[in-house]
Amino acid sequence: MKIAIIGGGPAGLYAAILLKKQRPEAEITVYERNRADDTFGFGVVFSDATLDNFEKYDPPSYRRITQEFAYWDDIAVHFRGTVHRVGGNGFCGCSRRRLLLILQERARELGVALLFEADVDDEARFTDADLVVLADGINSRFRDKYIQHFQPEVDVRSNMFAWMGSTRPLDAFTFIFQETEWGPFIAHAYQYEVGRSTWIFETDPKTFKRAGLEGLSEKQSADRMAEIFGWFLEGHQLLINRSMWRNFPMIRSKRWVKDNMVLLGDATPRCSNTRKDAARRSRRPSTPRTCRWSGSSTLIASGILTRCSSRSAS
Repeated sequence: MKIAIIGGGPAGLYAAILLKKQRPEAEITVYERNRADDTFGFGVVFSDATLDNFEKYDPPSYRRITQEFAYWDDIAVHFRGTVHRVGGNGFCGCSRRRLLLILQERARELGVALLFEADVDDEARFTDADLVVLADGINSRFRDKYIQHFQPEVDVRSNMFAWMGSTRPLDAFTFIFQETEWGPFIAHAYQYEVGRSTWIFETDPKTFKRAGLEGLSEKQSADRMAEIFGWFLEGHQLLINRSMWRNFPMIRSKRWVKDNMVLLGDATPRCSNTRKDAARRSRRPSTPRTCRWSGSSTLIASGILTRCSSRSAS
């Protein structure tokens, strides 16, 4: 069996690991357009429940991931001068770059071929593949290419958000509601390694314009957020890495499977933004569980999608 996975993010890599474990003789290749250590953003967050799934399905990568994690079990909400802490939640943060390197190393150990700086824009090159996994991200070119089949609907939500980082240490999953002369801002923040934390800033479109954020550079936006949340940052700087202001897209698709191709990860229909992705990851891994291998390639693709389902694809 030959499997091509387009996209070497966490979903594509973890899918490769699980597929290779179940079918060691399969020839599995991951094609990633960026370099091995390229990544955008800062940290990712998982809940205890997700870590339990990682331990169940691949203990070696689980052990490496947990060795790199910052762990906390409190949620802290800052609102109008008050702080409300709720314990017993169990979350872990990890550098996205480090997570990718761990999954790459584990995939190689199992015999998965990883090709970087390999930009794939035509699946026709995989005519000899039994299965093609489309894990090419929220802006999936293949979902768009076959738009009439997948029939995605994109609902762009009104709020604006920017993903930044900071050197400010945190001991809880932190939510800060900040009122300003322009309107309300919200910060969602968590630590993912020593000396580094992720910060997602969010506001409504009217407040965004009144605050003069429209047209600002990443650095200028970070400086404005540092002014607004300076009392909490305590002199720590905000970090940027493609930290542009964006809208939340809600994506729904009628189909996820076409022939022997299956959408996976952020290419699949869901609401995609950092805050909601964090919640999604806290509930379950964004990767397939073990699936049935009998039957046609279409059934295999459908099995990956539905997690052990043997029903055929639409």
